Amino acid sequence: QVQLEESGGGLVQAGDSLTLSCVVSGRKFTNFAMGWFRQAPGKEREFVAAMTALKNITYYADSVKDRFTISRDNAKDTVYLQMNSLKPEDTAVYYCAASTPAHTIVVPQRDYNYWGQGTQVTVSS
Repeated sequence: QVQLEESGGGLVQAGDSLTLSCVVSGRKFTNFAMGWFRQAPGKEREFVAAMTALKNITYYADSVKDRFTISRDNAKDTVYLQMNSLKPEDTAVYYCAASTPAHTIVVPQRDYNYWGQGTQVTVSS
Protein backbone atom coordinates (compact mmCIF):
# COMPACT_ATOMS: atom_id res chain seq x y z
CA GLN A 1 0.00 0.00 0.00
CA VAL A 2 1.44 3.31 -1.05
CA GLN A 3 1.36 6.04 1.56
CA LEU A 4 2.36 9.69 1.39
CA GLU A 5 2.92 11.75 4.50
CA GLU A 6 3.46 15.50 4.40
CA SER A 7 5.06 17.60 7.13
CA GLY A 8 6.49 21.05 7.63
CA GLY A 9 3.41 23.24 7.47
CA GLY A 10 2.81 26.04 9.93
CA LEU A 11 2.09 29.69 10.56
CA VAL A 12 4.55 32.19 9.11
CA GLN A 13 4.66 35.87 8.25
CA ALA A 14 4.62 37.33 4.77
CA GLY A 15 8.11 37.23 3.28
CA ASP A 16 9.18 34.20 5.32
CA SER A 17 10.27 30.84 3.98
CA LEU A 18 9.02 27.34 4.71
CA THR A 19 9.94 23.88 3.49
CA LEU A 20 7.41 21.09 3.16
CA SER A 21 8.42 17.44 3.06
CA CYS A 22 6.57 14.39 1.82
CA VAL A 23 7.76 10.86 2.51
CA VAL A 24 6.55 8.06 0.25
CA SER A 25 6.35 4.47 1.41
CA GLY A 26 5.01 1.19 0.07
CA ARG A 27 6.59 1.25 -3.36
CA LYS A 28 9.91 2.23 -4.92
CA PHE A 29 10.05 6.02 -4.87
CA THR A 30 11.60 6.30 -8.32
CA ASN A 31 8.48 4.65 -9.75
CA PHE A 32 6.74 7.99 -9.29
CA ALA A 33 6.72 11.45 -10.67
CA MET A 34 5.77 13.76 -7.82
CA GLY A 35 3.63 16.84 -7.51
CA TRP A 36 2.47 19.43 -5.01
CA PHE A 37 -1.01 20.90 -4.98
CA ARG A 38 -2.80 23.30 -2.67
CA GLN A 39 -6.34 24.17 -1.70
CA ALA A 40 -7.21 27.54 -0.23
CA PRO A 41 -10.41 28.07 1.77
CA GLY A 42 -13.41 28.23 -0.54
CA LYS A 43 -11.36 27.40 -3.62
CA GLU A 44 -10.64 24.33 -5.68
CA ARG A 45 -7.42 22.43 -5.31
CA GLU A 46 -4.79 23.71 -7.73
CA PHE A 47 -1.48 22.57 -9.16
CA VAL A 48 1.68 24.04 -7.64
CA ALA A 49 4.71 22.12 -8.89
CA ALA A 50 5.78 18.78 -10.36
CA MET A 51 9.00 16.82 -10.81
CA THR A 52 9.95 13.71 -12.72
CA ALA A 53 11.52 10.70 -11.01
CA LEU A 54 14.90 11.04 -12.67
CA LYS A 55 16.62 13.80 -14.64
CA ASN A 56 15.10 16.32 -12.19
CA ILE A 57 12.77 17.92 -14.72
CA THR A 58 10.49 20.41 -12.95
CA TYR A 59 7.45 22.52 -13.76
CA TYR A 60 5.69 25.24 -11.78
CA ALA A 61 2.44 27.14 -11.71
CA ASP A 62 2.95 30.74 -12.74
CA SER A 63 1.80 31.93 -9.32
CA VAL A 64 4.76 30.29 -7.57
CA LYS A 65 7.45 30.33 -10.24
CA ASP A 66 10.70 31.88 -8.99
CA ARG A 67 9.51 31.62 -5.36
CA PHE A 68 8.96 27.89 -4.85
CA THR A 69 11.34 25.01 -5.59
CA ILE A 70 10.41 21.36 -5.82
CA SER A 71 13.15 18.83 -5.21
CA ARG A 72 13.48 15.19 -4.28
CA ASP A 73 15.93 12.94 -2.48
CA ASN A 74 15.49 9.49 -3.97
CA ALA A 75 17.68 7.97 -1.26
CA LYS A 76 15.25 9.24 1.38
CA ASP A 77 12.03 8.62 -0.58
CA THR A 78 11.18 12.24 0.00
CA VAL A 79 9.98 15.16 -2.09
CA TYR A 80 10.32 18.73 -0.85
CA LEU A 81 8.71 22.06 -1.57
CA GLN A 82 10.88 25.01 -0.63
CA MET A 83 8.70 28.10 -0.41
CA ASN A 84 10.31 31.54 -0.30
CA SER A 85 8.86 35.04 -0.18
CA LEU A 86 5.57 33.69 1.06
CA LYS A 87 2.44 35.77 0.55
CA PRO A 88 -0.91 35.68 2.35
CA GLU A 89 -2.43 34.28 -0.85
CA ASP A 90 -0.20 31.21 -0.45
CA THR A 91 -2.31 30.22 2.56
CA ALA A 92 -3.75 26.78 1.84
CA VAL A 93 -3.63 23.11 2.66
CA TYR A 94 -0.73 21.68 0.68
CA TYR A 95 -0.86 18.15 -0.68
CA CYS A 96 1.79 15.97 -2.23
CA ALA A 97 0.84 13.43 -4.86
CA ALA A 98 2.49 10.58 -6.73
CA SER A 99 1.95 9.59 -10.34
CA THR A 100 3.01 6.87 -12.73
CA PRO A 101 4.60 6.95 -15.29
CA ALA A 102 7.59 8.34 -13.48
CA HIS A 103 9.39 10.21 -16.23
CA THR A 104 6.71 12.67 -17.29
CA ILE A 105 5.68 16.00 -15.82
CA VAL A 106 2.10 15.54 -14.63
CA VAL A 107 -0.19 18.50 -14.05
CA PRO A 108 -3.84 17.29 -13.98
CA GLN A 109 -4.97 16.08 -10.58
CA ARG A 110 -6.83 13.18 -12.17
CA ASP A 111 -3.52 11.74 -13.40
CA TYR A 112 -2.12 11.34 -9.89
CA ASN A 113 -2.55 7.92 -8.31
CA TYR A 114 -1.77 8.60 -4.66
CA TRP A 115 -2.25 11.56 -2.32
CA GLY A 116 -1.12 12.64 1.10
CA GLN A 117 -3.42 13.94 3.79
CA GLY A 118 -2.27 17.54 3.48
CA THR A 119 -0.46 20.04 5.67
CA GLN A 120 -1.69 23.52 6.52
CA VAL A 121 0.34 26.57 5.56
CA THR A 122 -0.87 29.91 6.87
CA VAL A 123 0.82 33.16 5.89
CA SER A 124 -0.07 36.24 7.92
CA SER A 125 0.25 39.74 6.55
